[in-house]
Amino acid sequence: MDEQIASVLSRAFSDREVAEVKSSGPSWNDQNRTVGIDFTDGESIFLKMSNEGDGTRIDREQAVIDYVRENCSVAVPKVVASDSENEIPYLATAPVSGENFIHLWSDASATRRAALARQVGKSLATVHSLRFENHGHIVGGDATVLELETGPWTDVLIDTVYELREIASSNRFDHHFDAVVSAVETNRELLDEAPAALLHGDPARPNCFGTDGGIGFLDWEIGHVGDPVREIYRTQNLQFGSLRADAPEELVSAFYDGYREQAGGFPPGFESRRPVYAAVRFLGHSGVFDKWADFLDESPEELAAWMDEEMERRLAEID
Repeated sequence: MDEQIASVLSRAFSDREVAEVKSSGPSWNDQNRTVGIDFTDGESIFLKMSNEGDGTRIDREQAVIDYVRENCSVAVPKVVASDSENEIPYLATAPVSGENFIHLWSDASATRRAALARQVGKSLATVHSLRFENHGHIVGGDATVLELETGPWTDVLIDTVYELREIASSNRFDHHFDAVVSAVETNRELLDEAPAALLHGDPARPNCFGTDGGIGFLDWEIGHVGDPVREIYRTQNLQFGSLRADAPEELVSAFYDGYREQAGGFPPGFESRRPVYAAVRFLGHSGVFDKWADFLDESPEELAAWMDEEMERRLAEID
C-alpha cells in the first residue's frame, strides 16, 4: 500500500484493517486514481482519490449519485464515505449489486449484445428524463436538488472542451480543439435550443453494470446538465464503435430502439446537432494521441495523418 492510499484510509477508515489493495482496471484519466480495497472483516470498497488535490469532481459525483438514486430508477453505487476538502479528496463507494458490463459484453452472443444495447438505450433515456430549466455545470447538491452554475449550452459545451484539453496527455492536436470550439461557436443558435437534461458524461462500458432492472452507471464525476443528443452520440461511439470503425448497424438500431421506447422518441433537433457532437467526441481521441500511438501497432505518423484527415471530415459535415 502506498502513501496516498494509506493517508486516505487512515482518515476515512481508521478503525478498519486492510487485507488487500486491488487495481480497478486501466484508465486514461490521470486526474484521479481508483483502487479496490478489501478489509479483513470481509467488506470491500472502491476508493477514488484526486491526484491534484481538487475536490470539485468528488463533490459533483457525490451530489449526482445521491440525486439519481432518489429521483431515477437507474442503479448507481452507494457512497459510504467522501471528503472533498481533505488534503487528498476522496470518494468511497460500496460494490454494486450487479455484473461488470465488460464481462457481460465479452461473454455475450450477437443476439444478447443487441439486447444489452437496447438496455443501455433505455437506461440512458431514463437518466435524460431528469430535466432542468437551464444548462449548467453541477457544483454540488444532494438527493433533493442539484446546484448548477448555469449558462447557455454553447458555453457549457465549450467549457467541457477546455476541460478535456486540460487533461489531454498530448498537445500534438491542439489545433483540433481550436477548430472545434470555433465550430461550436458558429452553431450557437442551434445548440442553445437544446433541452437541458442530466448527462452522465462518460457512459463507456467500464462505467456500466448489469442489474435485474437493466443497466446501471458508475463514475458520475463529469456529469453535467446539457443536450441529451450529445450523450446519445457519445454513448453510441463509446459502447459500440472503435477508433476507426462506426458501430455495427444492428447494435445502433437496438440502442436507438431502447432509447426511443423509453423516451417516446429522440430529442428534437437530433439530426441537426449530431454532427457537432461527432467533432467534439473525436477530441477524446486526438487529445490522447500519444496513448493511441503506444497502444496501436502502426506508424505514429500515419496515425497522426489519419487523425487530422478524420477531424477535417467531421468538421466539414457541420453546417
